[in-house]
Amino acid sequence: MNARTAALDAVVFGVDIQSGDVRGDAPSYALAVFDGESIERDVVSYRKLRRQIDSEVPAIVATDNMYELAENKDALVHFLGSLPDETKLVQVTGAEQPEPLSRVASRHGVPYGKDPMKEAEAAARLAAANVGQEVTAFTDRTEVKVARGRSTGGGGGWSEDRFTRRIHGSVKKRAREVESALEDAGLDYEKEVTEKYGGFANAIFTVEARPGEIPVASERSGDTRVEIERVRRDGIEFRPLAKRRDHVLVGIDPGTTTAVAVVGLDGEVLDVLSTRTADTAAVIEWIIERGRPIIVAADVTPMPETVEKIRRSFDAAGWKPDRDLPVDTKKHRTREEGYDNDHERDALAAALAAYDDHAEQFERVATKVPPQYEVGTVLARVVANEESVETVLADLTDDDGDEEDDETEHTERELTEEEKQIKRLKARVERLEGHVDDLQETIQEKDDQLDEYERKLSEAKREERREARKRREVTRLERKNDQLERDVAEKDERIEELEGKLERLKALWKLDHSNFADVSEKRAGLVSVKVVEQFTKDAIEAAEESFGLVEDDVILLRDASGAGRSTAERLAEVNPRVVLRNGGLSDVADRVLFEADIPVAPAEMVTVQEVDELAVARETEVEDAIEDWQERARERERERTGEMVDQLISEHRAGEIE
Repeated sequence: MNARTAALDAVVFGVDIQSGDVRGDAPSYALAVFDGESIERDVVSYRKLRRQIDSEVPAIVATDNMYELAENKDALVHFLGSLPDETKLVQVTGAEQPEPLSRVASRHGVPYGKDPMKEAEAAARLAAANVGQEVTAFTDRTEVKVARGRSTGGGGGWSEDRFTRRIHGSVKKRAREVESALEDAGLDYEKEVTEKYGGFANAIFTVEARPGEIPVASERSGDTRVEIERVRRDGIEFRPLAKRRDHVLVGIDPGTTTAVAVVGLDGEVLDVLSTRTADTAAVIEWIIERGRPIIVAADVTPMPETVEKIRRSFDAAGWKPDRDLPVDTKKHRTREEGYDNDHERDALAAALAAYDDHAEQFERVATKVPPQYEVGTVLARVVANEESVETVLADLTDDDGDEEDDETEHTERELTEEEKQIKRLKARVERLEGHVDDLQETIQEKDDQLDEYERKLSEAKREERREARKRREVTRLERKNDQLERDVAEKDERIEELEGKLERLKALWKLDHSNFADVSEKRAGLVSVKVVEQFTKDAIEAAEESFGLVEDDVILLRDASGAGRSTAERLAEVNPRVVLRNGGLSDVADRVLFEADIPVAPAEMVTVQEVDELAVARETEVEDAIEDWQERARERERERTGEMVDQLISEHRAGEIE
């Protein structure tokens, strides 16, 4: 498996101070840009280094001392906060107590020189090989703050209360927009708002994402401002680039669905996998990522060929039961472990049964191994090669002894008892320190496992958010489709209504234009009546637009009261055959229609039958109404003529008297 960092898919910057001091005004830096194959070298100022980091966005900025880039912890935190999201700061010489760069480079076979450019190149190559500790001061959470963009102390012509209310309302509106954007992106967040008069004074969203994943940018616009800041850790923390791989036991259940279980030397279940798609090579790579197997186990006898193939690839010992493990036994042994299906259960049962079979051997070996040696290394040789513990320790001691002989072959005198005692105590201290280191590495490994579980949980949450976004989009489209279907149904109803109206208008047109020669006996003697709701210009215009008003129409005024001269003149322009009225006409309207020679009759004189907007009446009743008006008109004309004659006589007599 390739253990190189993903940085080689991008670029690694190796940095070492060339001249000056970061606490001074103008430090310069040796910069080595490594892409996995070639090295580019340059000497740059601090400002140019920062610009180049921002423009090229390297995967790693590597240095042997992080305080060559910042004068103190606060400045270092500021530097880390200004790096692009994709860029890590790595101290290749270790964490809180770094080693000399020369020693680290020698241990990993990396060229080294005391020249700053050589040190920068060594740092880049080491980081590219996953050597060093990532320096971090921030979590993967981000705080998005929406707040007032200006003071509420005055409004420039506004009253202070009104001005304050407007600003707080703007903050509330912008906060809702930010919340909607986070919802659309499917991000998990917590919200805390401070309500004030008219809206919000501020709203703080703590988002489970890095700034680059958030669809909102820092801005200041009028009454509001948006600030984005990653959540700080309590202090500076270090994370190893490379993960240590301990010795483990592996159980495998092959088949259409392959299941693999990894168990530690203490019997703790570390990980379980089941897959229908991964081939043997992919399964081997998955195991490599989780440890170095010393035993590969199966739950059946004989060992399946696939399990044997994987065992040989690790040169590990094999384990199989005397007879196939019963289902009840497997269920009982795995009852306290988590698994998703029977295949994972069988793989777990095989690994745990192998551990049970070797548990006493593991304990005996562990008691014989001195603190300075790794128990897993000894166990691997004892179990796989069937060597004795003493043989393995002697072999390891001989290797150490050769180095000690090289260091002490020029001793000129024999050590005193006191010096020997001091040497023995120093050796014991070194062994204890080595044991402490092993324990610290174990703790670090557990921390790494927790980080891995957190990463998987984060990935699962992201996947769930993606699925949630898909579901929301499907729901939105379904709602839109339902709305469109309702619109179509409404339009169909409207079309049906208009088609009915069209048929009625056609019937009315036939009544208007028929010579009654072709009309059935039922319709003979009928005339269409056009209804105007009120004697107003608007009602006349509405009737004109709806079904048209033409000369010789029979018009029914449903409410004839209130019309003035202009309204009466508008109706007179139509020149209807007769006007049937409900209610009385005003004197002005009556006079205008009379002078226009338009018959007006009470609606009670004619029987009008209505269907929706259409109406008909009998021709005979209409003619009777017209004749009645004509008689009344002649009488009215005679009265009018008599009044004029009387007026003329009165005026003539008045002239004679004068």
